[in-house]
Amino acid sequence: MVAHARDSIARGSKSFAMASKLFDPVTRERAWLLYGWCRACDDLADGQDHGGAMTSVADAQLRLSTIRTLTDSALRGEPTGNPAFDGFGVVAAECRIPHSFAHDLIEGFALDAREWRPRSTNDLLQYCYHVAGAVGLMMAIVMGVDPTDRATLDRACDLGLAFQLANIARDISEDDAADRCYLPEEWLVEMDIPPGELMKPWVRPRLAVLGKRLATMAATYEDSARHGTGALSFRSSWAVLAAAGIYGDIAREVARRGEHAWDHRVITSKRDKLGWVAQAFTQSFMRKASWPAEARQANLWERPKAGL
Repeated sequence: MVAHARDSIARGSKSFAMASKLFDPVTRERAWLLYGWCRACDDLADGQDHGGAMTSVADAQLRLSTIRTLTDSALRGEPTGNPAFDGFGVVAAECRIPHSFAHDLIEGFALDAREWRPRSTNDLLQYCYHVAGAVGLMMAIVMGVDPTDRATLDRACDLGLAFQLANIARDISEDDAADRCYLPEEWLVEMDIPPGELMKPWVRPRLAVLGKRLATMAATYEDSARHGTGALSFRSSWAVLAAAGIYGDIAREVARRGEHAWDHRVITSKRDKLGWVAQAFTQSFMRKASWPAEARQANLWERPKAGL
């Protein structure tokens, strides 16, 4: 199971794969197992193979049901025959991951399965919680955060929100090609962008405004998340700070490119990733002084108590 999960993260996310190497061996393998399950769920929901281009699926509800069934079996400690789900069952049991966090993530897939679209900024953030913030909560538990430490869990959730906002900013064109849009309807009305015209050349200057807005939101949540690193071990904080910088560069590059942000897919180069690994090493020594617990921001957004 661990080997399967290691191969999955290597294929599915070079950024997370690099950051995961900074964990201590036990946390690293547990992080791989968690990632492997998240990746398997995402691929099953969207008809993908370790990410990449989404395909149209005609049986979205059946796929969602399969994800729920396999996950529930894994959480009960029952073998599923799928290494990604079996691995998640192991790490969930070892780390005592609250089952509600796993179910919250699956609710994100349920939103996509019913072709949900956000109307407001809060809707967007609720979606980001389900598909990424919940992963941040589970990852915090894997790193040893007490499930009752709400302040640190809030910061872990914030980092998930930052990652997802960066994803959405980067993937506007790809999502549009798959007939998806995560830009709130209120934003599109504000910018006078008609339905079906999102990627037209004349819209690009207006779209650049929204891309920068997403990047600014991502940066705010990224900064808030850093205030949780003081509760982590040195190696876990090193991995988290490196991942924050690496992924944060995606949103920053979208903002920098402006209306050309979607001409070519934004990536963080290997050189820049290594730069963040080195910078995060230094930051980890100073994390409690740089981002003291008492200076943590009030939670920027209260995660939903129920689905949309």
